[in-house]
Amino acid sequence: MKNAHKSFLVICITALTFFGCTKSNKAIIRMQKIEEGVSSPTTEAELKEAIAKYQQRVADNQIADSQVGIWYKMLAVRYLDAKQYGNALQYFQKALQIYPANQNLFYYVGLCAGYMAKASLDYGATGASTTTEKYNYLKLAESAYLRAIELEPKYGRALYGLGILYVFELDQSEKAIPHLEKLLSFDTRNFDAMFVLARAYYIQGDYEKSASLYDKIASQTKSEQKKQEALSNKKIVLDASYSK
Repeated sequence: MKNAHKSFLVICITALTFFGCTKSNKAIIRMQKIEEGVSSPTTEAELKEAIAKYQQRVADNQIADSQVGIWYKMLAVRYLDAKQYGNALQYFQKALQIYPANQNLFYYVGLCAGYMAKASLDYGATGASTTTEKYNYLKLAESAYLRAIELEPKYGRALYGLGILYVFELDQSEKAIPHLEKLLSFDTRNFDAMFVLARAYYIQGDYEKSASLYDKIASQTKSEQKKQEALSNKKIVLDASYSK
C-alpha cells in the first residue's frame, strides 16, 4: 500500500507540473499531508512527530535509491561481461545518476564509450574516415576518464585509458604523455603503459626518451615477446632519429 501511495504521488506531481506552479505546490503539500498523516504541527510534540515522519520517508527513499543504483551497476556489469557495450553504457550512466561521485562508474562509462566508438562504422559508405557518432563516443570516453581521475588522481586504469585514447584514437599524443608519466610514477612496472608512452614520445619526435623507455622495457620485462617488441620498436625509433 505504501508503494502504491508513493507511485500515485509521483504520477500526480508529474501531471500537476503542466499547470501553474503555485497551484501545483499547494496540491503537492496537501498530498504530502495525506501521505504522511501530518497536517500543520504547532506544539513541540507535533513538530517532533512531523520531523520523525518526514525523516523516515527520506531514509526510505535513500535506501530505495541505493538499491536501484546497485541493481543498475549489476546489470551494467552483466552486459559488459557479455560484451554488449551499448547496453552496459546505458546502465552505467543510469547508476551515475544515483552515484555521481563514483570514479569506477566514470571509468566504465569511458571504457564502454571507447568500444562503442569502434563499432560506429561508416554504414552509409560515404568514404568518411570518421563519423560524428564515433567522435561523440570518443569525447564521451575522454570526459568520463578525466572525471574519474579528478575524483581519484591515482586511478591507474583511467590514466591508462586516457593514454590509449589520445595516442591511438584522437591523435593527440601530447595529451597522453602527462597522464602516462603520472601512472608510471606509482605503477613503475606497468609495461603496457610504457609501450604507449614510448609511442607517444616517438610521435612527438622525442626519440631519446622513446628509445630509453623501450630499453627499460627490454631490460625489465620477463616476457620474451614484449622484450623483442621493445627492441624492434627501439630500432625503428633510432632509424628515425638518424634519418632526421
